[in-house]
Amino acid sequence: MLISLPPQNVHLTYCTNIHAGESWEEISASLNETIPVLRKKLELLEGQPFGIGLRLSAIAADSLAQPAVLQQFKMQLQKLGAYVFTINAFPYGPFHTVRVKEQVYLPDWRDAERLRYTRQCAVILSQLLPDDMEGSISTVPGAYKSETQTADAQQQIVEQLIQAVAMLAEMEQATGKCIALALEPEPCCFLETMSETTAFFCDQLWAKDSIGKLAALVSCTEAQAERLMRRHLGVCYDVCHAAVEFEDPVHAMQTLTALGIRIPKIQLSCALRIPVMHADLLSELRRFDDGVYLHQVVIQNEDGLQRYTDLPAALAAYQAGHADGEWRVHCHVPIFWDSEQQQASTLGSTRADLLATLRALRKQGFSGHLEVETYTWDVLPAHLKTESKDHAIARELSFIMKELLT
Repeated sequence: MLISLPPQNVHLTYCTNIHAGESWEEISASLNETIPVLRKKLELLEGQPFGIGLRLSAIAADSLAQPAVLQQFKMQLQKLGAYVFTINAFPYGPFHTVRVKEQVYLPDWRDAERLRYTRQCAVILSQLLPDDMEGSISTVPGAYKSETQTADAQQQIVEQLIQAVAMLAEMEQATGKCIALALEPEPCCFLETMSETTAFFCDQLWAKDSIGKLAALVSCTEAQAERLMRRHLGVCYDVCHAAVEFEDPVHAMQTLTALGIRIPKIQLSCALRIPVMHADLLSELRRFDDGVYLHQVVIQNEDGLQRYTDLPAALAAYQAGHADGEWRVHCHVPIFWDSEQQQASTLGSTRADLLATLRALRKQGFSGHLEVETYTWDVLPAHLKTESKDHAIARELSFIMKELLT
């Protein structure tokens, strides 16, 4: 949906990774079921288009890339009164009902298959983007951190991303559609913190050697290559992920902008927050250990920040007396959940970080693409799912619109 803010017009959507389904047929069916309901609940006028944040698995992308299937989807979008402006190309394989965990990063940016899949998504998006609209594709933040401890591994990531930029630059030249790839920093990944992210862009992606390689690939000057690198590669800023890291969202986005690092997309989401961890919360926290997703934990106390790759490890550390303090858990919870009266003895969310982000967006045009992402809906504890999924999506979008426009 197009929202007019003083700094710029922004497109707001939700990410369809909340719906189970890996095949294109399943994804298409979920759109037919959900979009009409959301249009009605959001009271969109006839002719007012609904923006879609499309999640495509590799098998779905391969299907949709077929000309006949893509043409059918264009007709489907017309009937739904919808358009696609961003694609979530982070999860390559199954993302629901099976153990995902650290497999979600594979193939990572060391692997040529990640580049092939991303190219497929870019080709699809270039065909779906409305005229005079830029597109974005969010992707893995390089790789899982344990896989990037060597200089060779990091250089493989850089080389593949250079090729991705060259591909997007050539695609814009051929189609007139500008698409930006957005690396999505995440706890326990190669790009985790804002300092790691900015260092990677400034010291590796924008290094003279990298720019020279891009210039050779697209047959342009190094000055032109640097502009292309900045135009087609940036950061997908996930408010949940940053909150888990105890990072100030406004300062982070200002830092990226000041350095000239694009933010093609901002994902609007909240993490689980425990202001003061204590034993009475152990059983309640275990309800979030769903066995499907990684729930990285960052704990702040007098010793600084402690990081755990998954919730069970953090719970075990606490029981051993090593994890006191405030907990932030990488579990996307509904953005309308929490209360201003949250007590230190209860579970809550990082909604304060989200509200700070939305206040900043009313004044500064950090990004033109906003995407609500609460993909964990199906595995959340029952007390957080007291309404239908469609109603929850509509409620989240309404919450964002109200905060942006008031």
